[in-house]
Amino acid sequence: MSKSVKLKAGQPFPKLEATLLDGSSVELGKPAAGKDWQAVFVYRGKHCPLCTKYLNEIEGYLDAFAEANVDVIAVSGDSKEQLEAHLEKVDVSFPIAYGLTEAQMKELGLYISLPRSEQETDHNFAEPGLFVVNEHGNLHVVDISNNPFVRPELGALTRGLNWIKHPDNNYPIRGTLDY
Repeated sequence: MSKSVKLKAGQPFPKLEATLLDGSSVELGKPAAGKDWQAVFVYRGKHCPLCTKYLNEIEGYLDAFAEANVDVIAVSGDSKEQLEAHLEKVDVSFPIAYGLTEAQMKELGLYISLPRSEQETDHNFAEPGLFVVNEHGNLHVVDISNNPFVRPELGALTRGLNWIKHPDNNYPIRGTLDY
């Protein structure tokens, strides 16, 4: 049985690339649009109605992420065709990438599930994960789940990121103690 490796808070975020709908490559964890941090939301894929709902909810918090100077991107293991079909139900302005490989999912320490049927999807997929990468390229916030029902509440997340980033709070990366 292979051992699951989880990323440690404070360590450099791995260099991982995925593909945007226009075919261009994007480096995950690398903020764009003049932001200094990036929130990388990993979602299960087109087959998951809870993912569709959550992606649409993220859109409603983009101003709060922008207030914290945090860029947002979402990614899944879906194919280009699956993402194109999913965008019929997802109405967002932030980038969504596709093609996250199983090896990349493992590198991120995500839980990976087998499809229950061919109707669900045609590939193994990552369960939800959130990785917030700071201005130094280090993992500042980590949240992974083994099912679609547990995800960060976006209001608490954005308020927390604003608080963490406020210079008067001098809030360190938490959860760095090795055991």
